[in-house]
Amino acid sequence: MVHSIQAQIEWMTMNEALEAQKKEPKKIFADIYTDWCGPCKQMDGNTFTNADLVNYVNKHYYPVKFNAEGTETVVYKGFEYTNPNYKPERKGKRNAQHFFANALKISGYPTVMFFDENANVISPVVGYRTAEQLEIFLKMIATDDYKELTTQEAWKNYQSNFKGTFEN
Repeated sequence: MVHSIQAQIEWMTMNEALEAQKKEPKKIFADIYTDWCGPCKQMDGNTFTNADLVNYVNKHYYPVKFNAEGTETVVYKGFEYTNPNYKPERKGKRNAQHFFANALKISGYPTVMFFDENANVISPVVGYRTAEQLEIFLKMIATDDYKELTTQEAWKNYQSNFKGTFEN
């Protein structure tokens, strides 16, 4: 009996993704999470282990995992973002929000944030999503279809015509 090794998302830091973009332009898919967030852990266990999603993300995006209450320094658009109010003794509990998460106006976790090839924010997707629910966003953004969806009606039509192929 042969056991196949489960494919995994090749997570990077935000800085690594921004550097990679300079060499080879590609969009960024960022999972913005916190240590205490239950739905974030569920997305790690369920959504980010879906083989179709994993393969799609690795192929079309620079995938970033960013702790919105962590201590990583992020250099973005000429600014250095840190978390000076972080309290190490609060590990595993709510902590100070990282200035980068604040700059992105993150208000709920998990949030998946999409950035274009020049690291400009395209759109956040807030809350727990299954691989099947994320598929439409992943494909709409990877293919630049989102640029055409300028009205609520266009988005509704896109959704109703979208045929997902990710399997559970």
